[in-house]
Amino acid sequence: MPFNPGLSAVYPGTFDPMTLGHQDLVRRASALFPRLIVAVAAGHHKRTMFTIAERLEIAQELLVSHRNVEVIAFRGLLRDFVVEHGGKVVVRGLRAVSDFEYEFQMAGMNRQLMPNVETVFLTPSDQYQFISGTFVREIATLGGDVSKFVAPSVLDRLKQRVSQAT
Repeated sequence: MPFNPGLSAVYPGTFDPMTLGHQDLVRRASALFPRLIVAVAAGHHKRTMFTIAERLEIAQELLVSHRNVEVIAFRGLLRDFVVEHGGKVVVRGLRAVSDFEYEFQMAGMNRQLMPNVETVFLTPSDQYQFISGTFVREIATLGGDVSKFVAPSVLDRLKQRVSQAT
């Protein structure tokens, strides 16, 4: 049962690529909030394997069954995106203790920029706690098997991208 019928949450990330861990958090957050926006960031601070258009398309394909989930690309400050889309909650995933310090600092900064927006931390299900997009990209690039970490359609795209690079 959702917290508040008018509550919109934003789950931001680069989703490069979208992993089963990301999908798990979307499934769980979409059960908590009546509207969940998956905000696919341009990733100005890091080099991505997939373009923003590709990552947006992947997320839309994978999340189509979640009726209360919208997938929207964004550039710039998360604050501006959240305010523009009426968000009241920012959803962040915490996989391990090592994520906590960075996420805690980001939540504090977001509170300064958006005092009326709360940050909610969700931990992934046990089988997804170690998965990160960075690990998946690195393993795939080095020829490893990432089929346990991503959806089949994402695996196909990763294989195609890796084969193009060689």
